[in-house]
Amino acid sequence: MRLSRRQMLGTGLAAGMTGLLLPRLASAQPRRGGHITAASLSSSTADTLDPAKGALSTDYCRHAMFYNGLTDYDAQGQPYLCLAESLESRDQMTWRVVLRDHVKFHDGSSLSADDVVFSLLRLQDPASGSKVKPIASQMASVRAVSPRDVEIVLTSPNVDLPSILAQSHFYIIKAGTTDFSKANGTGPFRCQTFQAGVRTLGVRNEEYFREGRPYLDSLELIGIPDEVARVNALLSGDVHMIIAVNPRSTRRIRESGTHDLLITPSGLYTNLIMRRDGMPTGNPDFVLGMKHLFDRELVKRALFRDYATIGNDHPIPPFDPLYRADLPQRTLDLDKARYHFARVDLPSTPLPLYCSPAAEGSVDMASVLQEYGSKVGLKLAVNRMPADGYWSTHWMKHPLGFGNINPRPTADLVFSLFYKSTAAWNESGWQNERFDRLLLEARAQGDFALRKEIYGEMQAIVAAECGTAIPVFITLIDGFDKRVKGLRPIPLGGFMGYKFPEHVWWEG
Repeated sequence: MRLSRRQMLGTGLAAGMTGLLLPRLASAQPRRGGHITAASLSSSTADTLDPAKGALSTDYCRHAMFYNGLTDYDAQGQPYLCLAESLESRDQMTWRVVLRDHVKFHDGSSLSADDVVFSLLRLQDPASGSKVKPIASQMASVRAVSPRDVEIVLTSPNVDLPSILAQSHFYIIKAGTTDFSKANGTGPFRCQTFQAGVRTLGVRNEEYFREGRPYLDSLELIGIPDEVARVNALLSGDVHMIIAVNPRSTRRIRESGTHDLLITPSGLYTNLIMRRDGMPTGNPDFVLGMKHLFDRELVKRALFRDYATIGNDHPIPPFDPLYRADLPQRTLDLDKARYHFARVDLPSTPLPLYCSPAAEGSVDMASVLQEYGSKVGLKLAVNRMPADGYWSTHWMKHPLGFGNINPRPTADLVFSLFYKSTAAWNESGWQNERFDRLLLEARAQGDFALRKEIYGEMQAIVAAECGTAIPVFITLIDGFDKRVKGLRPIPLGGFMGYKFPEHVWWEG
């Protein structure tokens, strides 16, 4: 099956990709030279140069400096060819990849099929620490047909493979690599300095396969966990780009006159998690009561200052082509909430609700839920946890708490990672056999209208039954020095879906 570029953008499919399809860049003529320092959210001793272990935005940006994937994402979040010269399948199960010629690793060796086989198969090895092992396990076999030709056979058809391969975890490394104290990729920058928890410095790869790229002489990446400190560093000139600006800081940045904002509507969401393996959170009436307790308009307006899009308790945002628009929009309804809570054996003592600044907006959401809950007979005790250690210590560890899920490029990925019955990150612990069957059916369906119908039913099931509530999707806000050019929104994450390194230039 081979699709044209227009068909790919219209359907979100890429069952056949031939020729190098590049996203359209900004109209301004890029300049060569200069240095930029970018500040992401975090920096710790867990920082890694191994793409398989990437866990946070700082990792994703670092890996985009030094590595490439077989495919990449354009401004619409759709896949286009990168290290692959072609990627084709007739049945969405057996895929043939032909690699670009004359691509070199930073050590001077040439990219080959063996490197692709090694990179993809290691993601299935528990010893690799791969964050995408469940997704990579869809690959039944990966073998080199010739030095530039790779065959990938899946366990079942999946039209989204081109999108999957564009994720940073699937970046290609040199066959046999076990030492990640340094980076040996094909990416736009060579790693000059890597200090976990401190900084990453890359210098231009003069042999990069994309002619003229990258534009910068060098790029430094650091982590600044505190948002106010990030904004201060930007405005003082210590850094030139920052990720995850709070809506409260937007006016200050724009009024500086020398800085601006990159606004990106996205599928990022903070969700309330109601574990189904405990009580009362496992009671379906409790779940519905909580979902009717959310004042979504208030969350959008007051908590995120309208930098958000109203959600409907499933993970597909309204601007996604697969979004089911005819589902009734759930709204604040105290009468319905009271009705459902009256059918639940609520504890006499306040029910602990865990939140943290780590889950953006969750502290304020918890306070609002506590207030509305008091009006319908629900007592909540808000437990605000520090951001440090929240994900390892509290996320999914309590009957009632908050999560925060980054955008994913496809519906299949977000459903597979967070809603499938056996998913490690199935936050509420729910199980639905019908949903699991539909997930496999949607992967194999090449007709977009039929896929949308399947995903529409899955959205209805999640909204009605899953123990998660999604009030809004959060708009991403990055701040930057106006002398940084080439930035454009990509809905898969801040900093152009974390892939900004080869696209930006400096007009200082």
